[in-house]
Amino acid sequence: MIEAALAAGTADRQCTFEVFSRRLPLRRRYGVVAGIGRLVERLADFRFGDAELEVFGDSMSAQVRKWMRDYRFRGRIDAYREGELFFPASPVLRVQGTFAECVVLETLILSILNHDCAIASAGARMASVADGRTLIEMGSRRAHEEAAVAAARAAYLAGFDSTSNIEAERRYGVPSAGTSAHAFTLLHTTQDGPDEAAAFRAQVDALGTGTTLLVDTYDITQGVETAIEVAGTELGAVRIDSGDLGMLARQVRRQLDDLGATRTRIVVSGDLDEYAIAGLRAEPVDAYGVGTRLVTGSGAPTASMVYKLVEVDGIPVAKRSAHKETLPGAKDAYRTYRSTGTALEEVLAPAGADVSSLSEGSRVAEVLPLLNPLFVDGEPVGDIPTLSESRAHQSAARITMPWEGLSLAEGDPALNVRVLPR
Repeated sequence: MIEAALAAGTADRQCTFEVFSRRLPLRRRYGVVAGIGRLVERLADFRFGDAELEVFGDSMSAQVRKWMRDYRFRGRIDAYREGELFFPASPVLRVQGTFAECVVLETLILSILNHDCAIASAGARMASVADGRTLIEMGSRRAHEEAAVAAARAAYLAGFDSTSNIEAERRYGVPSAGTSAHAFTLLHTTQDGPDEAAAFRAQVDALGTGTTLLVDTYDITQGVETAIEVAGTELGAVRIDSGDLGMLARQVRRQLDDLGATRTRIVVSGDLDEYAIAGLRAEPVDAYGVGTRLVTGSGAPTASMVYKLVEVDGIPVAKRSAHKETLPGAKDAYRTYRSTGTALEEVLAPAGADVSSLSEGSRVAEVLPLLNPLFVDGEPVGDIPTLSESRAHQSAARITMPWEGLSLAEGDPALNVRVLPR
């Protein structure tokens, strides 16, 4: 596209691209914006050097080669805050500049936002039904090694408390946590057979009684008894990773209490998703370890973000393809709120349009813009919110949703998106 546009003299036409989702995944009532912070980091270093250009060999013209060698983004980007909620058609990112400099960013932007928004959207649903109980992200072994780090960051933004991925702690400051695996217990097998007590003793001796012991390698009832015999009644926690987690949690809680370990917590893990977590709310579970169904397609379907051209030299443009139509023209986005703080609707208006009428009417107490400057003249502007700030914003944004919008059942999006005419 760039080669053809340079040759035709259209590469420098001023364009506006928008990133949005046409629809939310099945049973989702809202999405969570994540990955904005990562995008800022990556865009600052988005360049084409000798190593990148070498891939094209002789297939690239000298004109395109020079353009790519000199490339840096010099346009403007406005975005929803990281942690903000989005709905079908929400323009979560607006990119403005020349056609060539904007179009080359499509894959970078979508690969970050589609991945991180999907993880955060799934994670927020899990956090909402966990109802304050601890959530540990444990999905690294089910993801690409770099995606695993990004997933841990997105999950923390969405309300998870910690991650098993140490690189996420080093790179982003996400608190880390974990327990031993079955392999550690199996390691303590001798010619005389399994020695679960030796495994527990080694872990407690090294890490103290506050550690979490995995008790389901052989027999859970015996495992709990052995854990308390070794660690004492001040053992930090036991983890159950298989079986009927609700029934086992009740059984283990009674056993721990009978043994005097009333403060020993119960951690459960094993293919948990928001529905499984919701089903365990009445059980004596203190923490959930969530992996596969958070970081893979089974639990975090794609955010379905697309990157579409909506304006050329001030002229609105739109696709008319069946089932893939787009809304023409650059847009601003607003959210209206009741006096109680509950959100009413999301409104998309032509960029720069007067929206003072949105505050009229007895129901509307506040109107807030959703798009904020991210890059101006190719440079980051303002103070980019920290991950902790974005995490707090996500929690606050979720609270503003109508109660029915937080349901796990299939239904309409939590908010209606209204498009004002041009």
